[in-house]
Amino acid sequence: MQIPDLNLLVALNVLLEEGSVVGAARRMNLSAPAMSRTLTRIREVLNDPILVRSGRGLVPTPRALELREQVRGVVELAHGVFTQSQDSDLRALERTFSIRSNDVFFGVYGEALRQRMALEMPKATLRVVPEGFTDDQALNEGRIDLTICAANKFSSEIKVQQLFTCPFVGLAREDHPIFDQPITVQRFTEFDHISVSRRGLPRGPIDSVLAERGLERRVSFTTPTFYSAIFALSSSNLILPLMPQLLLKTLEPMGLKLRAFELPITLQPVNIFQAWHPRLDNDHAHRWLRRTLKNFCDNACV
Repeated sequence: MQIPDLNLLVALNVLLEEGSVVGAARRMNLSAPAMSRTLTRIREVLNDPILVRSGRGLVPTPRALELREQVRGVVELAHGVFTQSQDSDLRALERTFSIRSNDVFFGVYGEALRQRMALEMPKATLRVVPEGFTDDQALNEGRIDLTICAANKFSSEIKVQQLFTCPFVGLAREDHPIFDQPITVQRFTEFDHISVSRRGLPRGPIDSVLAERGLERRVSFTTPTFYSAIFALSSSNLILPLMPQLLLKTLEPMGLKLRAFELPITLQPVNIFQAWHPRLDNDHAHRWLRRTLKNFCDNACV
């Protein structure tokens, strides 16, 4: 019996994920004509067109949809077979992990992760990728290894694990006049606020809660990161109304004279997740990374 070319399974998996010959060619470092020829071979072997033209793009046939999960499982299993022995010695592994996250997570856990990697995976390096405006195809295309974020809005194939729940507090300089009297909702809105938004949005959930009480705040400064907001507080009468409580532990070493306060309104805490593509589910080094981050978060919450 003639053994089929198993490389066609890998190509088929990428084609089904991308839904594009050009995108699949880029993923596999092939030219578009070479990828097109590979698709022709797949069609011949399976006796099915697999991807057919629809408008400007390609859509999978019913046969392709039927095979999608089976093909992905076989490819991931094969990947695990070949990477398990190669990556078993973490101390000898040379690898760069690209992690998408905001400054909060790595402000708290970044140094601990770096120190742990220096001990257990000394030849590996970290690359932190800033959060984008949308959840693009970076995980699917392998441009990042892990995403850490508050929004669990991923496609169905992405693996997701909750790391922790993060409540909020308010933050101001130590001698801010807001501390001269009890912090009521009314007094809370009398001082200018800082908004932290990577999209540059001055408004958010806090404004909806205030509007229900007939109140409105003034946001005079909008910044994309929490640390830039923190440094702006030390010499101003600004208030940071949505400070992740987790981040408070990083303030004392910086020597900033800041003081946290309980918010006079009720806001829901956010859940923080780590997400990765299933192709990395059985990767030994990636499992180490996910397990280490989860242990950090679990121990911090004890």
